Amino acid sequence: MPVARKQVGATGTQSVTISFAGFNRAWAVWIGDRLERRGVRVVHQRWDPQAGATLEDELRNVMLAPGRILIILSDWYFQLGPRSHDEWNRALRTVVAPDSERFAAVSVTTSALPGATSVFGAAELTNVGEVEAERRMLAHLGLPTDPLPHTDSGRPGARFPADTPEVWGGVPRRNTRFTGREALLSEAYHALQGAGPGAGVVTLHGMSGVGKTQLAAEYVYRFGSDYDVVWWVPADRRALYRQRLAELAPELGLVTGAEYGERLRAVRDSLRRGQPHSHWLLVLDGADEPDQIWDLVPTGPGHVLITSRNPEWREHNSHLVEVPVYARDESVSFIRRRAPRLTHTEADQLANALEDLPLLLDQTAGWLNDSDMSVAEYIELLEGGIDQDVVKVSADFPLAFQTAWSILLNKLRETVPESVDLLRLCSFFAPGSIPVRLLKEMPPGDLPEQLSGLMNDPLLWNRAIGQLRQYSVVRLESHESSVEEAASSGESIYLHRMVHKIVGTDMPARDREEFIDVVRKALAAADPGRPIDALYWPAYAEIAPHLKWAEVLLSRDPAVQSLVLNCLRYMYFSGEYRAGIKLGERAMTAWRELLGETHPRVWDLSYNYANLLRAVGDYAETEAMERAVVDHLRTERGAEDLEHLRAANGLAADLRGLGRYDEALELSRWLLGSYRDLLGDQDARTINAQNNLAVSLRLLGRYEESLELNRRTLESRRQLLKARHGWTLFSEINYATDLRLLGRYNEAESLQAQSARVHRIALGEDNPQTLLAEFNLALCRYRSGERGKAATAFTRVLERGERVLGEQGPLTLMFAAGQSCFAREHADIDQARTISDYVVNGYLMMLGENHPYVAGTRSNHALILRNVGERDQAHQLMEQALTDMTRSVGENHPWTLGCAINASALRNLVGDPESAAALTELTVTRATEVLGRTHPLTLSARVAHAADLRGLRDRQRAEKVENEALGDLGSTLGAQHVHTVSARSRNRPFWDFEPQMI
Repeated sequence: MPVARKQVGATGTQSVTISFAGFNRAWAVWIGDRLERRGVRVVHQRWDPQAGATLEDELRNVMLAPGRILIILSDWYFQLGPRSHDEWNRALRTVVAPDSERFAAVSVTTSALPGATSVFGAAELTNVGEVEAERRMLAHLGLPTDPLPHTDSGRPGARFPADTPEVWGGVPRRNTRFTGREALLSEAYHALQGAGPGAGVVTLHGMSGVGKTQLAAEYVYRFGSDYDVVWWVPADRRALYRQRLAELAPELGLVTGAEYGERLRAVRDSLRRGQPHSHWLLVLDGADEPDQIWDLVPTGPGHVLITSRNPEWREHNSHLVEVPVYARDESVSFIRRRAPRLTHTEADQLANALEDLPLLLDQTAGWLNDSDMSVAEYIELLEGGIDQDVVKVSADFPLAFQTAWSILLNKLRETVPESVDLLRLCSFFAPGSIPVRLLKEMPPGDLPEQLSGLMNDPLLWNRAIGQLRQYSVVRLESHESSVEEAASSGESIYLHRMVHKIVGTDMPARDREEFIDVVRKALAAADPGRPIDALYWPAYAEIAPHLKWAEVLLSRDPAVQSLVLNCLRYMYFSGEYRAGIKLGERAMTAWRELLGETHPRVWDLSYNYANLLRAVGDYAETEAMERAVVDHLRTERGAEDLEHLRAANGLAADLRGLGRYDEALELSRWLLGSYRDLLGDQDARTINAQNNLAVSLRLLGRYEESLELNRRTLESRRQLLKARHGWTLFSEINYATDLRLLGRYNEAESLQAQSARVHRIALGEDNPQTLLAEFNLALCRYRSGERGKAATAFTRVLERGERVLGEQGPLTLMFAAGQSCFAREHADIDQARTISDYVVNGYLMMLGENHPYVAGTRSNHALILRNVGERDQAHQLMEQALTDMTRSVGENHPWTLGCAINASALRNLVGDPESAAALTELTVTRATEVLGRTHPLTLSARVAHAADLRGLRDRQRAEKVENEALGDLGSTLGAQHVHTVSARSRNRPFWDFEPQMI
């Protein structure tokens, strides 16, 4: 029965010192908050007894603190050291009992505590709600328990520790054996709390096995009460990270569609704005490749905690916290908690032998506690090595790990041999999070006998998992958002990379063959079969990382080969180009050797691989690859073979990329006719060929013809595919682009604005096609005169393009060309020049000297040189651009006509008005013939010609040409359009070259 307690402040000291184990920080914070609200001064003192000191001395040190001492009783408080119950009983009787009025206590555990703790008469705070817990604590301290009056101070109260944050997901179970690391936890906490808005990023950095993930998890449990949202995300792979982050949308209460891209965009925007929650913590576990995901790290008022082996995170505005191996006292404390039968001396010897590596200490101490083997015998076994003919391990590991692991594996074989089978199966998935549910979902007939029992017997399965968890070989994970989903989807387990690597070295050849076949079949069975549909991209994001480890490229199974091809398609359509190229390159090598150069699967593979290479601008390589396939298939199967037509379609795209537009047009026309004859007008392949013909026409400046084809393509795709299908959306970009190039700016902007919004929802804001839609919208707004909106869009698209696609990708260079032109006229001429330099050089490296894109971007650059006063250099460069463009695409191409408009301006500037006037007169004639009298490019040529005539003092002709041009501008674009107003003010027009899609 609790004894009467002295009231706080009875002697005039309104203070309480809270003594707590670090594990119970949340309770200490909550209790301190409750007391401070009632005017009590609170001192927090973390209980951390030194290994060499007696408990009596440590308790006497606590008594030096001011006021009453409130101890938070828990298993952790009495385990620190660790000390036995006998030691604690003796110390409590010696120190606390004689001066019991100085002490008070609350209990936050239901576990058995040392018997002498009865001296505290502790208030029980477990299994009660917040109001009752506060009442009991206050009453125990002799404080009034009346509710405090409501105030409008706005000060948020500390969260009751039994309440989890409003949003909580993916966090590993708390490690009840977590030891030490107090300084690291404190450094991470203060770094995050002291960071400014948008800068709260801390990276826990260290080698494998030092406990970075466990440290992050302990941080979450210890400081989680400070947050409204805690979300744990595996970050070792970009696609999986994006998927897990998108899953946060419904938990935040965000109203979105089912599309993955919409959810991801909504989450990032919500975190950035801090709505509906500003106190959020995002944990990125295993982010060893900063370049892969740093652009996706959310900004905003919350905090980001990263675990990584890579110190380069410091280059991305992250505070780096180095995580070393355990200090020796931490090792000893941990071992004695993990293996209570060991003495302090034995724990010290074991820690020294295992080099204080936390992962190794955890695994070894766990099974050693259950073993009859003494520490001396174990160390002797370690020092004596192992039979390399029985267990083969990698030289990459520390010797202690190699030997200790072989001993643990033998222990597992003796106790639960099925756990070794499960572990070996897992070694054919990628390290980290392993979706073992894929194995359990396989039909029993697809499993070898020794595995069938394991997968189909829940008791045996749970026993194997339990044994592996007991020895800290794996940990259970759950990323589902509800209990119902967890029950239906099954487990995922986490296997550390060090364990993963060494498991694979110790496996009989027969087992290896059987187990890897099982994993391959499991992955193939999980293939949704719809890599183009964004709804299924999360499934592919989960599957793709495991392909390498299951060695799927060596499989002859058609289902496994189809999975590889579908993953390549997914990577292409989702914009994961770099990962796709790596997979495609390895697949080409493996399948050519496995299947032969001319196997049909190799043709499938080369087509998908070429798509990925083309996406990064490697047109020369893809042209050679596709031409070889086309020539072979035409000879072997005939020109009308569908595989030949598909390869020829790819070849036409390569020709467009290389600037060989006439060849591409001829091939595209033939392909469309062939598909129509074989499949009819409404087959998806025919519609795709029609789309590609339109692209070829646009690149040749035949905008009206391209517009008509794209109109029909868009209508067909809207009928055959859903409105949010990627190909339908791509047709909207094409159609809007043609409208814009024809000067129908309002129509183009209306369509593109709607399409860009749907792109963000359906595909995600960082998908390459979404970026293209946003860029075309920026161009539409620029041409319509909405310069403010255009400026923001140009900058945003270029920044995202550089992050997602790299600085030298075709789309990034296209975005940069647009940004440079805009900056030349409306922003920063120095920025325009810098960007333009890298655009021209980028196209030179990618496409070569004779490509029209090089000529076009040189024309843009010449205008920048003109603006900064470098007239002669500008004139020389512009004349070169005009000559090169004429040679590349002909004298009547709109690009050549645009270069001519610019060249005439430079000729005037260097004192050659006669040549300038002659050039604009010729340009007006050609533009009228090719584009029509009222096309914006023709109107620009007419306005420029009027200016040149004024320069020759032919005022009568100049006035006539100018008035006619102004009249047509007013009727075509409107009297108040920026181009009309500019022409009326006699500002000479210039032409911007725009690289186009291929």
